[in-house]
Amino acid sequence: MKKILIIAVMALSFGSYAQIDPVFEKEGDKVKATYFHANGEKSQEGYFVNEKLDGQWKMFNEKGEKIAMGNYDSGVRTGKWLFWEGDVRSEVNFDNNRIASVSKASKKDPVVSNK
Repeated sequence: MKKILIIAVMALSFGSYAQIDPVFEKEGDKVKATYFHANGEKSQEGYFVNEKLDGQWKMFNEKGEKIAMGNYDSGVRTGKWLFWEGDVRSEVNFDNNRIASVSKASKKDPVVSNK
């Protein structure tokens, strides 16, 4: 009985770490990359140019909900990145791969109106 329990636990452990191979598609001078969570949901999607992250990248949680989006320029984070966590959306501005500013907003925050 003890051996069966150990084998069952090991089988479940290995099954939970099953990986889905990423998909790479050539699109002109870029390569579109799509990575997946173990449950099959997309985890990341974006492009490579000369083997460096380039252009817009999107990240998703295991439920398939978008949790981050931003741009790379030759492997360097640039410009405005958005991050979602529950009701909070964070906007992070990058300058040459360094955080230049951060702002947060909640769906519960009041909205100013000009009425």
